[in-house]
Amino acid sequence: MALYSTDAGGALLAHALHSQVCMHADFGGVVPELASRDHIRRLVPLLRQVLANSACSVTDLDAIAYTQGPGLAGALLVGAAFAEALATALGVPTVPVHHLEGHLLSPLLSSKPPRFPFVALLVSGGHSQLMRVTGVGEYELLGETLDDAAGEAFDKTAKLLGLGYPGGPALAALADTGRPGQVKLPRPMLQTPDLDFSFSGLKTAVLVKVRELATISDQQRADIARGFQDAIVEVLVSKSLRAVKVCGLQQLVVAGGVGANRELRRQLDAHALAARIAVFYPELEFCTDNGAMIALAGALRLQAGGAGKLPGAFAVRPRWPLTGA
Repeated sequence: MALYSTDAGGALLAHALHSQVCMHADFGGVVPELASRDHIRRLVPLLRQVLANSACSVTDLDAIAYTQGPGLAGALLVGAAFAEALATALGVPTVPVHHLEGHLLSPLLSSKPPRFPFVALLVSGGHSQLMRVTGVGEYELLGETLDDAAGEAFDKTAKLLGLGYPGGPALAALADTGRPGQVKLPRPMLQTPDLDFSFSGLKTAVLVKVRELATISDQQRADIARGFQDAIVEVLVSKSLRAVKVCGLQQLVVAGGVGANRELRRQLDAHALAARIAVFYPELEFCTDNGAMIALAGALRLQAGGAGKLPGAFAVRPRWPLTGA
């Protein structure tokens, strides 16, 4: 949850985050019902914390933004109902926000933000997309994953290697101890002329590699993790730089949970420098899902001329293409 002010060019006044990682770790993944119930318990305390940290009162709120989708229906309903009820009580408008739009705009929270237009690489647990961003609400899909997203492939591969939840960060940490070039894995769709991705086959290649080994040592596990990460990073970097060139732009934004991956950042920075392209990332705390990016997206929507909606009736959108936001 976050409080964003549009005064004097805009500023993030306060934000707070409650992570459910520990709760879901016992189950090896997200349990939707538990997630929804925990949201109910956490919303009011988080609101009080944000208001206290910003030295504001609830009556200072001019509008309330919330995530309308995509995502788990139950969790979306909890957030939407809370936001609409609070807005009704205060007599202020609501701004339903697309979850991926929040990620896409999150680098604008940095001290040195990108300028429109730019190309955005959205890489999260459920999405891998390349977008041309002309302005707030002006998004053109350039390419997307045809099956598993990069983050999803990270999590599934981590499970194949016997790593805990959340799998992506665990696999990335293990890859740091792996030896480069020891495990050769495919680079799916690296040479195709389009800007689409496919990571399901890469995950299957890891499964085959694991089954080939009667027993797997710690070093072999680390080498596989390194080979997997190197394959994904090479594809993401290549397609992203190609998208920037196709669009004739000089700025690339990388957002979403996988955007926190250190090897991805290292490779992108190196290749972008050679190509004279500026790369922008959100702060690490804003890579994963957070309220600050939703507050920012809502504020930018209002600044762009949107009036918000009257509070009251609402609907959530578990499936919602960003280009239709």
